[in-house]
Amino acid sequence: MHAYSILIILVITMGLFIWGRWRYDVVALIALAASAAVGAVPLDKIYSGLDNSAVITIACVMVISQTISRSGIFNHIIHRMGHLTKSPILHVASLSFITLIMSGFMNNLGALALIMPVAIKTALEHKRSPSFILMPIGFASALGGLLTLIGTPPNLLIANYRQEVMGHAYTMFDYMPVGGIVAAVGLLFIVLIGFRLLPKNRKAPKNIADMFSVEDYIFEISLLEKSKLVGLTSAELNKKFKLDFELIGVIRDGNKRWTIAKDFEFHVGDILIIETSTDNLNLFLQQTKTELASKNPVSAATLKSTDVNLLEAVVPQGARVEGRTANSLRLFNRYKVNILAISREGKPFKRRLQNVTLKAGDIVLLQGPVDTMPEHLAKMGFLPLIEKDIKIQPPARAYIPMLIFSIAILLTAVQVLPVAVAFGGAVLAMLLLNQLPVRSLYDSIDWSIIILLAAMIPIGQALQTTGGTDMIAAHLLIMSHHLAPVWVLLILMVMTMTISDFMNNAATAIVMAPIAFSLATSLHVHADPFLMGVAIASSCSFLTPIGHQNNILVMGPGGYKFYDFLRLGLPLEIIVLAVSIPALLWIWPL
Repeated sequence: MHAYSILIILVITMGLFIWGRWRYDVVALIALAASAAVGAVPLDKIYSGLDNSAVITIACVMVISQTISRSGIFNHIIHRMGHLTKSPILHVASLSFITLIMSGFMNNLGALALIMPVAIKTALEHKRSPSFILMPIGFASALGGLLTLIGTPPNLLIANYRQEVMGHAYTMFDYMPVGGIVAAVGLLFIVLIGFRLLPKNRKAPKNIADMFSVEDYIFEISLLEKSKLVGLTSAELNKKFKLDFELIGVIRDGNKRWTIAKDFEFHVGDILIIETSTDNLNLFLQQTKTELASKNPVSAATLKSTDVNLLEAVVPQGARVEGRTANSLRLFNRYKVNILAISREGKPFKRRLQNVTLKAGDIVLLQGPVDTMPEHLAKMGFLPLIEKDIKIQPPARAYIPMLIFSIAILLTAVQVLPVAVAFGGAVLAMLLLNQLPVRSLYDSIDWSIIILLAAMIPIGQALQTTGGTDMIAAHLLIMSHHLAPVWVLLILMVMTMTISDFMNNAATAIVMAPIAFSLATSLHVHADPFLMGVAIASSCSFLTPIGHQNNILVMGPGGYKFYDFLRLGLPLEIIVLAVSIPALLWIWPL
């Protein structure tokens, strides 16, 4: 009965992942609790996922990726490639190629976050829509993960599973032969044909702020002698007038004030900058006896000063801000940061923003202190969409993290140290050499992914120990009893790819790896092509925006619709299958 119980729990879990109402780490924890409640996961195994070497390695890769990103080396390299973006095909080719290479050796999301600001900036400079370039580099990042052991979490999880069942894990570059072929062919398709399949009717804004339509939310209100606000303090304003608005700043004698104390008293001639809906504006003017300061809409420049700046950022999947409102985040009280506008799927909201629940893929226009805003937003999990300041030449110390990282890769490649030990040592070396601030160590880790993996690994083990994997494998073999093993491998990859299009790819790998091994054992063939097939298929989820974090990240800035991913994703998945099957049989014979 435990086998049936765990299968039912997995089906429900997949449904919750697709529904998207709750964060995937919360769903995974619920699934783990349910598995333990029915006895499928023993109580002494509930936390077994936390001591899994793959989970430790993934956390280390996240920290190393962030440290190298902050060093500025990649920014310098990317900046020097600006001249390659004049031609559309070179634009896609250059940025997709560098994204693919970077993703092979660092966190996929980190690599994409480095390239996205450059991609958006260069697209706008050449009067092209960001939708022209963002999906290609997002898919290129996923393809780059196929190159190495550390390229993507599924590779580490599959290698760790192989260690458990076969006694030997995959090494650093065991994925390169097949993964390199698949990535190269996939990139060629994206560059030569794929980007042309994307919608061409998306108008390019002059800048990112244009997609927010701040004039629909932000207004300048002039205080006249008859105004009921004259003589009131900021605290009294909110108590006396029960209106739906947010006070952003005050202009007095030409000077802008963005931090308004509760005892700040309003004077005649003051101009209040408020955030409210168009519907509530007239009510505000009538009750307070105020007038619009100008007939012209508020521009983005009005919301800036020498000390305060605007920053566009995207909400990644699993960020601390996902699923929360601006009110609950208390960004202004904690960091002096205002959310001025929110854009979802390319469309701005037309209602009060303080009560809007943020979702993964949303783009937000933020206002805050120039010096501290980037650091505070990183703590909350926002990813900026503006290009960082590039130094003409990075200092010599900026190369230290890359050197440490290279040594760790070398030690792993020649099998002197296990991957978890080598990368754990790399993190320690960066700390000791002051390349990684201690306060940034834990902020660099995407804890939602770590919790997801720690929760799903015991469930995957339970699927195997209860006989669930053998049951699934038996049914698959019954349905394909007349087929050769190569066709069973194809069915397995299609099944894995389909699940990964709707469920996190790491969770997919955890569930499908035991099934792959059971299938290979039943067919009396070598397990490596089946395990490698699961690794490739689980990382190549291109059909939907919810299948991969990268897809969600580019959806908002690119203004993509759900079905846009089918245009490029479906042919790319078919190409991946067509190339990977013969490559697997060549490199890893049955």
